[in-house]
Amino acid sequence: MEPASLENLCVLYQSTNYIVVNKHWDIRIDSKMWYEKQTVQSQLKHRFPELADPGTYYGFRFCHQLDFSTSGALCVALNKAAAGQAYRCFKDRRVTKAYLALVRGTVTEENLSLDFAIGKNTTEGKTHMMCTEGTEGCENPKPCQTEVTVLEYGTYDGDPVTKVLLQPLTGFQFHKSVSACATSWDEAKGC
Repeated sequence: MEPASLENLCVLYQSTNYIVVNKHWDIRIDSKMWYEKQTVQSQLKHRFPELADPGTYYGFRFCHQLDFSTSGALCVALNKAAAGQAYRCFKDRRVTKAYLALVRGTVTEENLSLDFAIGKNTTEGKTHMMCTEGTEGCENPKPCQTEVTVLEYGTYDGDPVTKVLLQPLTGFQFHKSVSACATSWDEAKGC
């Protein structure tokens, strides 16, 4: 996938109620900052100016969030009723989420269940990261469960990596928990 630009918004699905786009990595979903030129919000306004709703803060009703560095399907509701319906689906946990990740090291078990409390890292220089309960500087950890399935093995820059499928069961910070685990998989003994 090439870097994000105003023109290269990839639409995965579109109806009268929703539009689902493939969000690029390293792009914000929305921003009111004048210097933030590349956002999904600006891509949508460029491609679909007629769908922007001036009655909303960002012009569009984003049904969920994806981190700046995360790419993948992002659902946008095109009216209040659709936004309400999507909200209820997320709230009632009727939405199935799955993520692909490339993990440093070799994950030896084919299927894993991660069950950790995840919190915000307050350590200087690491405040953008999450951490597991018991880690120095870990603030307000909350339960988080994720199922991990190994898909394949390979190398990246000469180092071993494992491609995994992540399926969250509980916890809104699940993918961040896996990132916290993935950065030190060997030390965590399978995290």
